[in-house]
Amino acid sequence: MSQEKKFQSFVGATAAPRALVVEDDASLSLHFRYNLEPRGYLVETIANGEEALTRLEEEPVDILIIEWDLPGLSGLEICERLRANETTRRLPIILLTTRPAEGDCLKAFAAGVDDYVVKPFFMSEMVARVRNMLRRSFSQAAGERLQASDIELDRAARRVRRGTREIHLGPQDFRILEYMLERPGRLFSREQLLKTLWREPADITPRVVDIHVNRIRRALREGEAPDPIRAVRGTGYVFDASFAAKA
Repeated sequence: MSQEKKFQSFVGATAAPRALVVEDDASLSLHFRYNLEPRGYLVETIANGEEALTRLEEEPVDILIIEWDLPGLSGLEICERLRANETTRRLPIILLTTRPAEGDCLKAFAAGVDDYVVKPFFMSEMVARVRNMLRRSFSQAAGERLQASDIELDRAARRVRRGTREIHLGPQDFRILEYMLERPGRLFSREQLLKTLWREPADITPRVVDIHVNRIRRALREGEAPDPIRAVRGTGYVFDASFAAKA
C-alpha cells in the first residue's frame, strides 16, 4: 500500500484533509495543487493575508501552509493571531520563507508555527512534511473516544452511547456526529458538511444534510433527552453540549 493510501486510510477516505495555501507566488500555489490534490487533499489557494484570515473564520481547514512575506498582513502576524484564537490554536501551520537565519527561525517558532521551511525546497519533501504533520495532528486530536456531556462516541468500536443507552446510527450519520464532536461549539454550514463528508458532493443537495442531521438529532433525543445539536436558522448546525444542558 502506498504512503498516500495508508494516510487516507488513517484519516478516513470520506473526509479528505483540507489544506489552505496562502502564497502570493501563483506558480508555487499551482505547484502545491498539482502535488497535493492527486494525493487526496482538498486544496484552496489565497494570495492575501487579510483574505486568509477571513477565510479561516468562515470555514475550518486541517492544515495551513503560509508564506512569511505576504503583501499587507504578514504570514507571521497571521500565525500569532491564529494562536491567540481558541478555535485555531491547534491548527497545524507550515511557514514558508526565504529567511534562513537562525534568529528568524526562532522568531517564527515563538509565534507558534509548527514547521519552518526555507525556499527553495523539493515539493516531494513538502508533501511528506504535510502528511506527517497531519498524521500527528489527527492522532493527538482524535483519540479512540470522543465525549461531550453524556454522549460518548467510540471510533474503534463504531458505537455511540448516551448515558447507559446505545444510539444506533448508520455509517454516514456516525461520520457527521464524529466530525461535529471533534469540533464542539463550531458552526458548520450545510455546504461545509457536504463538501467535507460526502464523496460526490456535487451530486447531492444541501437538503440531504438536513435529513441526516435531523435523523441524528432524533436518535440522540430519544426518551426526551435534551438536544445537543442546535440549528442556526439559514446557516447550519453546531454541536453544543451546554445548549443541551439548558434545554
